[in-house]
Amino acid sequence: MTAPAKKSAINPVIIIGALFFIFGFVTWMNSVLIPYLRIACELNNFESFLVASAFYIAYLLMAKPSAWVLKKYGFKNGMAIGLAIIAIGALIFIPAALTRIYAVFLLGLFVQGTGLAVLQSASNPYITIIGPPESAAKRISIMGIFNKFAGVLAPLALGAVVLKNIDAFTANLAKLSPAEKLTELNELASRVILPYVLIVIVLVILAVLIYFSGLPEIDTDHEDENVAAANSGKTSIFEFPHLIIGVIALFFYVGAEVIAGDSIIGYGVSHHIPLSEARYLASATLICMVVGYFAGIIFIPKYISQQKALVYSAVLGTVLTVIALFAPKWVSISCIALLGLANSLMWPAIWPLALSGLGRFTKIGSSLLVMGIAGAAVFPPIYGLLVDAMTAQTAYIILVPIYLFILYFAAIGYKKGKHVVAV
Repeated sequence: MTAPAKKSAINPVIIIGALFFIFGFVTWMNSVLIPYLRIACELNNFESFLVASAFYIAYLLMAKPSAWVLKKYGFKNGMAIGLAIIAIGALIFIPAALTRIYAVFLLGLFVQGTGLAVLQSASNPYITIIGPPESAAKRISIMGIFNKFAGVLAPLALGAVVLKNIDAFTANLAKLSPAEKLTELNELASRVILPYVLIVIVLVILAVLIYFSGLPEIDTDHEDENVAAANSGKTSIFEFPHLIIGVIALFFYVGAEVIAGDSIIGYGVSHHIPLSEARYLASATLICMVVGYFAGIIFIPKYISQQKALVYSAVLGTVLTVIALFAPKWVSISCIALLGLANSLMWPAIWPLALSGLGRFTKIGSSLLVMGIAGAAVFPPIYGLLVDAMTAQTAYIILVPIYLFILYFAAIGYKKGKHVVAV
């Protein structure tokens, strides 16, 4: 595969970093939207976690169309198209807020997820391929800092607007007549309008800048001699077992990451922490992820391979989950926040390990990995059902088999069907 000349690599990294910031900001606003819409639309735990389902199911349904967009329009134009679609989804939040109809909110989230599916399909393989394969996790870790720094800001910024004085608000609701309650809930729903109008403006501006940027294309259809020889006679993406296992690992991983980030606010509330204070817990999880990304930049690949980093991360995730299941209040909450550290290097390591050796199958392989992001549509609602059936703490048992499968991919699955060394 050909890549841009080294002298032009800095500019693409900055551009892709800006994109990672944007979809990090849009994605992690969900951690605030879940408790916010639970109140504004009067939902139970299962219904509120459909925020994650509507958002992430788009990755499953729209990944193949995303691959078609990239094939037809290329990486750069695909990124601009993805940003435009996200802007349309954000715009839908205006009628959703005005009508306070939960289904319209979910539609807006689905459209945003569709745009992100296009954006992720373009940006992740781009940053993976743009440099040496053995340092791909390091580059993705740099992108992760942009992404999760936005994730730290998003719940703080949106929470400051839509969850302002929320504890007093919810306490007051119980004292109101049905007509007065309706008026107050409509006012609460309208709080998202201004933030999402600003998001639309930023997305449109960035889409135009990307379209007219000098971002170079990468030819993923060209294969060097070794890759071409290994892929000789292969006609289907399903002839790469390590990719399929990697897609499943990514499916599990994203579910774990979203549960850790999106549930921790409600988990804090279940321990009688006021919502006005618990809303900061999501940012704590993301700060831990940023710390992990910095560790990845420092240690990969100089001191540790990205494959070994994935092994250690899966083990840490398992250990922290087990402690969280049985520990008292603040120790348990701290373990859920620290899952951000365990999760941080999983995405950067799974992508290059799964895409290794795909050659001309890279774009379709990338689209399958993006489909794996739909794990975030599946596991959070299951967690919500477990919360309703058990407790918020014991519901975290769902994370144990997730981390064990990721450990399998990291130790064995990444080399299934091919002769490979750790990268």
